[in-house]
Amino acid sequence: MSASADPLSAATDALRAAGCVFAEEEARLLLDAARTPEDLAGLIRERSAGRPLEVLLGWVEFRGVRVAVDPGVFVPRQRTAFLVQLAVARARTGAVVLDLCCGTGALGLAIATVLGRLELHASDLDPAAVRCARRNLAPVGGRVYAGDLYQPLPTTLRGRVEVLVVNAPYVPTDAIALMPAEAREHEPRLALDGGPDGVDVQRRVAAGAREWLAPGGSLLIETSRRQAVHTAEAVTGAGLDARVLESAALQCTVVVATDDENSAL
Repeated sequence: MSASADPLSAATDALRAAGCVFAEEEARLLLDAARTPEDLAGLIRERSAGRPLEVLLGWVEFRGVRVAVDPGVFVPRQRTAFLVQLAVARARTGAVVLDLCCGTGALGLAIATVLGRLELHASDLDPAAVRCARRNLAPVGGRVYAGDLYQPLPTTLRGRVEVLVVNAPYVPTDAIALMPAEAREHEPRLALDGGPDGVDVQRRVAAGAREWLAPGGSLLIETSRRQAVHTAEAVTGAGLDARVLESAALQCTVVVATDDENSAL
């Protein structure tokens, strides 16, 4: 960038040349985040090299809430707002909500922001994600556990979870190589790789869900349109009733299930 050029224009041009689709919007955000011209130049270099914007900023806006994003932690996708919308419709103030594979904790934070008081629990296997989620969920009283799915949860949660939200990895292993470099090279493989057919973690979630769900409780799992049938099969195979819901606007697919076949989905 030329020192004499308008900083916003110069930053926009640099990001556009690097292939950033929303170059001007990103340039404004980086300009606001930079403390010095040198900081700005460094941020633009990092972004041009493919580092996620949210990691450079240290936050992402999700459902109107600013969520902290640490390096090496999965960045919440805007499409997942559909899962939050469905969860909020099935929860109530004071509900027991559990977020598995929580990453930054964005889902629980967004739900708590809408509903107010909740008994909020979350878990993740990745220590970096756990640290990030604890920072995000502490202000709303959320408790975050380090471990594999249900393994670290307190036994007192068994049979009490009214809403169980899950954005587990669902990219088939062989398809990771086809993902954008921004995700493939800068996000943890643990948060992307769903096994050979993309449903390995979802099967494990479904298999343990009935033990933790309250009567009539709901399990909501984000998936893809292509894999929705397999996600639904994993859920029904675990003895739950399943329904596939889609948002065309957000291009998001969610499987919603219950442990009580007489409960409305």
